[in-house]
Order: sequence, then C-alpha cells, then structure tokens
Amino acid sequence: MANQHSTTGSPTPTEHALAAEVAGLRLLLAQRDAEIAALRDEAARAGERRNAFLALLAHELRNPLAPISLANTMLAKLPEPSAGLLNVHAVIHRQVQHLTRLLDELLDAASLNSGTMILARSPAPLVALLRRALQTVQVRILERHQQLLLDMPEELTVNADPVRLAQAFANLLVNASKYTGDGGIIRVAARAHEGRAVVTVADNGAGMEPGLLACIFAPFTQGPRTPVRSEGGLGVGLNVVRMIVELHDGKVVGASDGPGRGSVFTVSLPLLAGDAGSGAPLAGAARVGRRILLVEDNLDANDTLGQLLLAEGHDVTAAYDGIAGLSLARTQVFDVLICDINLPGLDGYELITQLRRTAGAHIPFAIAISGYGRPADRTRAIAAGFGQYVVKPLDIDALLALVASEAVTACITAASNAR
Repeated sequence: MANQHSTTGSPTPTEHALAAEVAGLRLLLAQRDAEIAALRDEAARAGERRNAFLALLAHELRNPLAPISLANTMLAKLPEPSAGLLNVHAVIHRQVQHLTRLLDELLDAASLNSGTMILARSPAPLVALLRRALQTVQVRILERHQQLLLDMPEELTVNADPVRLAQAFANLLVNASKYTGDGGIIRVAARAHEGRAVVTVADNGAGMEPGLLACIFAPFTQGPRTPVRSEGGLGVGLNVVRMIVELHDGKVVGASDGPGRGSVFTVSLPLLAGDAGSGAPLAGAARVGRRILLVEDNLDANDTLGQLLLAEGHDVTAAYDGIAGLSLARTQVFDVLICDINLPGLDGYELITQLRRTAGAHIPFAIAISGYGRPADRTRAIAAGFGQYVVKPLDIDALLALVASEAVTACITAASNAR
C-alpha cells in the first residue's frame, strides 16, 4: 500500500522555519518601534532644550538692548537737539529695531514649529491690522524713497489675534522693502472674494527663481544676497508668516515672474459676516501724573526709564531688587507698578503674588517687563497678578500711553472707591 501523508499531523520543518521567521520579524519590528519611540522622545527633549536656550538667549540679549533703547529715546528728548544728534538717534533706533525683530522672528519660529504659540482671537478690522503693520516699516520705506500704494476698503473684518496677524503682514512688508531697490514700488491691496479676505503685497524688486519659490516659506530660506538686499536676516520671516496665517485658518502663497521682475505674496483669510467694530487701538489719553514704583535691577535701564517717566510728569520711586520693591509697595501708596521679572532676591512673579496677598497693600495696576517673550511667560505673569506684560526692549511710547491710559485710570479709581 502506498504511503499517505497526513494533513493534520505535526508541522513540517518548513512550517517551523516560517513561524520562527515571522516571530523574528515581529521581534525586530517591536525593537524598531521602541527605537523610533526613543528617538521621538529624544527629539522632543532636544526641542525643549533648544526652545529654552533660545528663550534664555533672547532674554540675555534683550536686557542690554533695553537701556540702549531707553537712552536713545532720551537723546531725542534733549532740548534743541542738533541735526547730527537726531541723525545718530535715528541710526541707533533703526538698529535696535532690527536686532529686536531678529530676536522676535527666531523665537516665534521656534514656538510656532513646536506648536506652543497660542492665539487670542477676536473680531478685528483688517484695515486696522494692515495699518498697524505699515507703521513698522514706514521709516524704512521713506528712507529708501520707495513708493507705497494702498488699496484697502474699510469694511473687511476677520477673526484674528491682532498682534500676531499684524506681525505676519509686517514681515511681508519688511520682505518687500528689503528686496526692492531705492525708489521701488510696493503695493498693498485688500478685497473680499467668495467669503474670504484677500490681501496682496506686491513689489517690483529682485523677484525669485522658480527653485526658490518652491521652498520660500521653509525656515532658514533666503534669496541671494545682492546690492539691493544689504541688511541680511535669519531666513525665518516668511516661515513665521505662513504658520501665523495657517493658525488663522488662512493660506499664503508667493509668486514671481523671475529674477528682476518683482514678487507678489497673497494672503487669504476667512471673513466674518457683518461689521464687528473698528477694533482700532485707542488714542493716547491726556497727560496725567501717576505715582509709580519702578523695580528693575539693571541700573542703566532703571535710571533711564525713571527719567523718561519723570519727564512725563509722573512721580517715580525706584527699587533695584525684589525685596526692596516689595517693602516699598507695602509701606507706600502707588498707582502703578512697573516691575522686571528676573530680579535678585525675589523675582517679579513672587513679588506680585505676595503683594496681592498683603492686606492693605495694593497697587491698582501692575506692568511686568521682561526679556522673555514666550506666550507661557506672558500667561504666567497675568495669572500671578500683573495687568500687562511688556517685552524688552520697551516701546517707550506704548508704555507711556499705557501708564496714562483711561484703562489704568479706571483701575485706580475703582481701587480708591473700594478703600
């Protein structure tokens, strides 16, 4: 009788080998998954270390920039300044602004890429945001005798973080001015199209190669350095534009007909139905005198800011560390506290926390100043008890307007009535 092979018996050697191979592959895949997870964890830790280093770097660079900027503001306020002095003032002002913008772009790119930037959105008129952006580049455009042509209707309203969206438009305008020669033309237009606001920033400057267009919004990407573009940069400005616009549910694209034929950047954003109000910043209040406690450990920054506040008619008491500042706040009456965050002895967070807990010691409005500009730092300061958070180097005009504003007056009045 012929031999018969059972199909229900023990596995053959070949089946054993296949099972072993499958088990080995599964083990290998598990090992690879573990390696990938470990690499992701290490990348996340590296990203956190990078962001922490960048924040520290910005803080350390902003600290010396703050007194330089304040001292430069005082130069322009000297009685009958000469033309030469005003020219020096303008040079320092431009370079401080340039350094500040580079720091802001670097930090914003890091926070956007790590997903840590949080928007504070509200209905806002698009034209007000564009005009706010134009203010940041107006001096540059005038100095280069560039023509700025505007076509902006008043009725377009978007749901936006006004600071961040204005920053995105400002980056586009800075980019247009940078790559356009003296006497060149920059056009800004806004219109409604199919339920969206469409903003174009066009120039007749250096233009772009097709290869550059494909990666223009990638971080650390720049056009070729030419005599037209002499000031350099980090190559993150357009990357910041793209990410801010996308956080607003929008889209930005760049186009160019080639080198020497200019560029056009188009931003598309969802429109809000109806008129949501002007959203324009309030005009500065009338000049008023405040009793101000200034706590800043940098001697130069403390002295120059104190003198500027005194020149505006305010009564200023200075402290150079957190412990002295808290002691003054507990024993004297002040309207406004201007307090650095990174103080010796007692930092600004702890100072305001202890002050808010002290019975009978209350300063109606507190302003935090710091070289750190991360959203988390701002959130922590407001949660601790500050009413406003200002990043160094200070915009002195904005700070003076805030101190003299009706909002601060209302806080002082409410505190006085509660006593």
